[in-house]
Amino acid sequence: MAKRSTLFIRIVEGKNLPVKDISGSSDPYCIVRIDSEAIIRTATIWKTLSPFWGEEYHVNLPPSFHTVSFYVMDEDSLSRDDVIGKVSVAKEILASKPQGLDGWLNLTEIDPDEEVQGEIHLQISITKEETSRKLRCHVFEARDLARKDRNGASDPFVRVMYNGKMYETTVVKKSCYPRWNESFEFEIDETFADNTLIVEVWDWDLVSKNDFLGKVLFNISKLCSIQQEEDWFRLIPIKPKEREDEGNLGSLRLQLKLRDETILFSNYYQPLTELLCQAVKTNINCSQSDLIRLIDETTTAESRQEVATNLVKLFLGQGLAREFLDVLFKLELTKTSEPNTLFRSNSLASKSMESFLKVAGMQYLHHVLGPTVSRIFEEKKYVELDPSKVEIREAGCTGLHRVQTETEVIQQSTHYLQSYLTDLLHSILKSIRHCPPIVRSAFRQLYERVQERFPDKEFRKVKFIAVTSFLCLRFFSPAIMSPKLFHLREKHPDARTSRTLLLLAKTVQIIGNLDTLASRSKESWMVPLLPAVQQGIAQLKEFITQLVSFEEKEDLDLQDRLSLQSSSIIKEGYLFLHKTREKGMLISSPFKKYYVTLCNDTLSYAKTSSSKKSSFIVLSKIRAIEKVEEKSFGNSHVMQIISNDDNEQNEILYMQCKSVNELNQWLSALRKSCVHNNEMMSSYHPGVFKGDKWSCCHQKEKTASGCDKTQHGVTLQEWNDPLDPDLESQLIFMHLFRVKEAMREKYLAMTAEKDKRNNIGHAQDSQKNAVISQLFRVLQDLQDAHEDVKRSEKQKNKNFLQDLQT
Repeated sequence: MAKRSTLFIRIVEGKNLPVKDISGSSDPYCIVRIDSEAIIRTATIWKTLSPFWGEEYHVNLPPSFHTVSFYVMDEDSLSRDDVIGKVSVAKEILASKPQGLDGWLNLTEIDPDEEVQGEIHLQISITKEETSRKLRCHVFEARDLARKDRNGASDPFVRVMYNGKMYETTVVKKSCYPRWNESFEFEIDETFADNTLIVEVWDWDLVSKNDFLGKVLFNISKLCSIQQEEDWFRLIPIKPKEREDEGNLGSLRLQLKLRDETILFSNYYQPLTELLCQAVKTNINCSQSDLIRLIDETTTAESRQEVATNLVKLFLGQGLAREFLDVLFKLELTKTSEPNTLFRSNSLASKSMESFLKVAGMQYLHHVLGPTVSRIFEEKKYVELDPSKVEIREAGCTGLHRVQTETEVIQQSTHYLQSYLTDLLHSILKSIRHCPPIVRSAFRQLYERVQERFPDKEFRKVKFIAVTSFLCLRFFSPAIMSPKLFHLREKHPDARTSRTLLLLAKTVQIIGNLDTLASRSKESWMVPLLPAVQQGIAQLKEFITQLVSFEEKEDLDLQDRLSLQSSSIIKEGYLFLHKTREKGMLISSPFKKYYVTLCNDTLSYAKTSSSKKSSFIVLSKIRAIEKVEEKSFGNSHVMQIISNDDNEQNEILYMQCKSVNELNQWLSALRKSCVHNNEMMSSYHPGVFKGDKWSCCHQKEKTASGCDKTQHGVTLQEWNDPLDPDLESQLIFMHLFRVKEAMREKYLAMTAEKDKRNNIGHAQDSQKNAVISQLFRVLQDLQDAHEDVKRSEKQKNKNFLQDLQT
């Protein structure tokens, strides 16, 4: 059994931001932090005070997180980036809004006294003597304190106060993971009104004022009944000050939705999984397949995309994705009388096929679109066909400039677009063998079902349009328009590149519709591309004919051919690596560039992508995947992989990334690939062992226990995440349980309609009711299991520490 939290984040836009540059504008971007950990950096939107990002993320979190914060920054190329303001949302606020939070939130100024992070390890006890009682506070250590000094660390000390008396620990220089191991005693005064023990952490400064690092408060009256308590306590900030600048720094529009999940053991979900699998294995007219129809007709528009994705992943894991999609194709076709509207609505069938392509076909999409999209980004050509938007530009070399006419700009733009389109169509035509077998199979099934439903000659194009409506309109075109959202590029395109991508995507949509008349009637300025569009339509039809006729090798097992994991490569790319040698001392040589490949069972690296792999780490031997302190290498985008060698000794591989996004993508991919590893470390050193000590906590033994807890619960959801059947079953259960009554009503209406139409007898009617009754019984059993878990957790989690800490 496991518990986890999933946070949906959509950073929509900002408005009324302050001017930070001498140009009278700003270059804003956002940094997202979960507690103190930076996990996301948005693209920079240049020269605007009202930026639009529209970036979406799903983050898997440990249930123990407290706050999600959004820092709006102004990027500067020559100096340090300016801080514009921040928005912080506590977990309690997100938990109180199960439907999610959507709105404008005012940015506030960053107060150093509120920028608090980390925990402190304390033991608090009360001892009785002959005539009095003593309060003892033992200060052991702290971890992950805020970095207040320019060297990337702090010089922390602790101040302990009670009953008017104050003690201070020694100062630990240049560490955010200090160890004190000091004790302080106080006389307990029963008459003292304010019976509170205050523990504060400060950063010592020689010249300027000491910086506040956080505090913990304890109610001594409640401690008297416990006598002694020891634990790690989260540091809290000073009480927030009144904001005079509220709203003056602009605001940020956010969409946030938190979902806490308790994942039961696999055997609890088996009955539900079996029931759903049986529903897609049976004939469309069988009563059991009515379950899929019920889910289709009771799923609301707001939840349809999520439900579709969960069902697709569940059936992919069961090897039944093709059968599931086939049931939906049949349901959609039975409801459609007008071919022109086929799969054009956001039905469960459309959303499921769309999700299926993103989950199973993303590598294929990268193979097809990647070269053309990269070429457009690199060339940065000015492309415009709409006369109302054409900018008259100068042409020619230095000294021979002349103004281009509108006609010349359009002719040149047509040439560029035709060139890009030719490249793209060539890539599509040559991609049949690169298309995953499971995707080819789904398109073949769709093609044949539509052909059966509309066999007449007048509808001969419909079967092609059914395929292109998904392949071109819902897969290729959105990826061309928004390459960052489909991981084709790390950054959003600038205005010029974005316009070129839009025109290319629009052309692909016209070709996907297999109709040149539409382009001439709606946007007549697209006419110059008409010959290329006509040629593209012919090529695309030929491609689809070959795609659905492709013969799979008979010697491969069906489940292997239709497996999602057709390629073992999970993530790859160039990174800079640095490996410890012998006793863990850092070698003097700098990071070296390698091509790193993460597969299902190994992490390997070589000089280039085509070179023989020079070294590798078996994933099962990895014990921790964590970030490294910035001060260790002077770079905040470094991670470490701690693994066991053949002698069961720890080895550390340091990996340097280009950005916070790349760092977290690699962290997430590795953490998810090692999620089932045994003997994962619970603590680690965020610094490096250099000279004769760890740079983080200053311990002198290389084998000393870690000074910070591992964060392996924080991951970003990606399209190529390993399938998790228990999680998908849990999410489907939650949806079905919410719509249980709607399903019951709908099922009764469907049964009455069928009986009336077909004059079905009582015996068959009872058989149908048995199916729906079985589903409701399974849902109730799962709900009862969750209630049992909640009751047992309440008994376990009776923690007197929560009462003690105020």
